[in-house]
Amino acid sequence: MVKENLAFCFEKIRISAVKAVYSLHDVTLIAVTKGVGIDFIETAIDNGVSHIGENKIQEALLKFEIINAYARQKGAHLDWHMVGHLQTNKTRDAVRMFDLIQSVDSLRLAQEIDCQAFKLGKIQNVLLEIKTSEEATKYGFLPSQVESVLPSLAALKNLRIQGLMTIAPAVIAPETARPYFSKLRQLQDKINQSSIFDFPLSVLSMGMTDDFETAISEGATMVRLGRAIFGERQS
Repeated sequence: MVKENLAFCFEKIRISAVKAVYSLHDVTLIAVTKGVGIDFIETAIDNGVSHIGENKIQEALLKFEIINAYARQKGAHLDWHMVGHLQTNKTRDAVRMFDLIQSVDSLRLAQEIDCQAFKLGKIQNVLLEIKTSEEATKYGFLPSQVESVLPSLAALKNLRIQGLMTIAPAVIAPETARPYFSKLRQLQDKINQSSIFDFPLSVLSMGMTDDFETAISEGATMVRLGRAIFGERQS
């Protein structure tokens, strides 16, 4: 199942990227492994997955060493992505494990990540999570407020902001999610036109199982797929 699902997802991503107006880069598939058993993840690695996304630190801790050892045995390199809400008291483990923390949703969290990265002698790559919808359950900087904190974020020496992330509301029709993805892309353009950073924010992580093709058409460079690859949670 995983092999066939992955082949289907990779092809859908390829076709969507070819059609996209705004996508100027390759699109990276992040396999989100929340609730997914080790054997399913290993099958995904065998079939081309090199980016693993986890939602919870506790679950990532149980998998990290096992999955990395399997990848090394297969001659594969994995990049690990934190894609769920991150509590400040979990930042030390997050910085130790993850290549990219996608869910930086406050200045306080960014400062704590910077502090832990300094202690570990690491420059931590991050994305800023932007709350593009009005859902109370969503985390993130509001688009209208994020610009005011950018100078403070830019001053953090052990943090490198690579781009933006958002989670669109659950949709019945994928096209319904388009305004949220468009809002994120426009915010990226606005930030890049400013002089706050001396490098462009090049990553747009947006789009999940139900709406990733629409996200790619709006410029997504990363899509986060769980159910599309693994089906419903295996554990």
